[in-house]
Amino acid sequence: VQLVESGGGLVQPGGSLKLSCVTSGFVFRDYGMSWWRQRPGKEREYVATITISGNPYYSNSVKGRFTIDRDNAQNTLSLDMNNLKSEDTAVYFCHRPGTEPAWGQGTQVTVSS
Repeated sequence: VQLVESGGGLVQPGGSLKLSCVTSGFVFRDYGMSWWRQRPGKEREYVATITISGNPYYSNSVKGRFTIDRDNAQNTLSLDMNNLKSEDTAVYFCHRPGTEPAWGQGTQVTVSS
């Protein structure tokens, strides 16, 4: 099982980024998938989930600004992030929940002027 995130970087407040997570080693369409993040000095926290059927759910801190999506043909999870704030600065992780959870290595997002 592999989950490989990309798309992080440095962006100014109010800007946008799109993260991607390319997966392999399992049947992607059979799993709900999530994004988590770890801010500096904080514990890892939940960001968003997309179910097998494509229904999205968000934490209150990102609702209305972030959009989670999946492409089952490409085995890829994405996270569109808009109106970014300094408090969104974190390492973002792709996550496959379940009895055998899996995590990517993370991608750094820095929101700063």
